[in-house]
Amino acid sequence: MGIQQKAEKNIGILVILTLLTISVGGLIQIVPLYFQTTTTEPVTGLEPYSPLELTGRDIYIREGCYNCHSQMIRPFRAETERYGHYSVAGEYVYDRPFQWGSKRTGPDLARVGGRYSDEWHRIHLINPRLVVPESIMPGYPWLEDKPLSTLSIQRKLRALQSLGVPYSDEDIQNATSEIEGKTEMDAMIAYLQRLGTAFQEAQ
Repeated sequence: MGIQQKAEKNIGILVILTLLTISVGGLIQIVPLYFQTTTTEPVTGLEPYSPLELTGRDIYIREGCYNCHSQMIRPFRAETERYGHYSVAGEYVYDRPFQWGSKRTGPDLARVGGRYSDEWHRIHLINPRLVVPESIMPGYPWLEDKPLSTLSIQRKLRALQSLGVPYSDEDIQNATSEIEGKTEMDAMIAYLQRLGTAFQEAQ
């Protein structure tokens, strides 16, 4: 009786061989990524998010913007012609969690930074149909009036620093003053204006 026939008739052997096959296949796919600098090192010129941008990113996640907007341009002609250069891993090494995905009720935002003015974003976030009449996006007018909390920003930067994000002690010390007096709208706009700009500058 051959190995295949034995495996087919013995559930224990079949399970062991299946797990072995999956393990080897997984290792072949994953291990090489640890030795590719394009997946582990930041693109040239990439800086960590400023305290205002980081706070805006948290608001973006809190408000569920990722449910309709991806931040991942796939390497297909239709996507690169519409959105710009496809996304590369080195752009996202400081993102925790990253906002990749393919769910798009609204457009991809990976390269939206600098494409529109701050005032355009402000109007769009208050009432999207004032600038895009066919938009189905909800408005977020309360962001305009809600001041930013400064309670946790230093702890947040220190936690990211411990994970390898290159914040200096001075950056952490000054974080509170950088967001003091700002609104959630200011933070959201700062975050949106940052998206994709480091990669564009590196090209």
